[in-house]
Amino acid sequence: MSFESGSEKESRKRSKRCCLIVCAIIFIVIARDPKVSVSSDGLANFDIFSDAATTPLPMTITITNPNYGTFYYQSAHGYLHYRGVQVADAPIEPGKVAARKTVNVNAMAAVQTKKITTHENFFDDVGERGLSFTATASLPGKVVVINIIKVKAKVDIFCDVFLNITSVPMALASNCKTKITV
Repeated sequence: MSFESGSEKESRKRSKRCCLIVCAIIFIVIARDPKVSVSSDGLANFDIFSDAATTPLPMTITITNPNYGTFYYQSAHGYLHYRGVQVADAPIEPGKVAARKTVNVNAMAAVQTKKITTHENFFDDVGERGLSFTATASLPGKVVVINIIKVKAKVDIFCDVFLNITSVPMALASNCKTKITV
């Protein structure tokens, strides 16, 4: 049985607090942006000339977390724009991306094809063999490091998406940039 004086216990508590603060500062200072890509396996059934008000486009968002903290994100929405006009909304369910892991997040975009096909530049883009879109999403949440440090964070995702409509089946390519804000 050990007997510690009050000052020794207090000194030990201060050391633990100091260690936690240093870890939090290091995490915040060196937090790296996640890597993101967007793909779709449902392009074989995607009809750009559909008469329906919206056409479903299943999307897979692949997120790689290079950090040492797990990111827990809340429900959010992703948006798809064609030449500056919002043409789709995709709800994103809440989830987590574990530290130093990769996760696939599935989302279903409801594409308003009439907004695309009636755009004044649509046939010019078809002549160029594809359609260029921008996709954006903002995932609010928190980062948890070793189940002790909890910090609010937000990941903003910006993607350039190219839909090659001349290939069979259609192909989707993306180039994404992300920014984590702690």
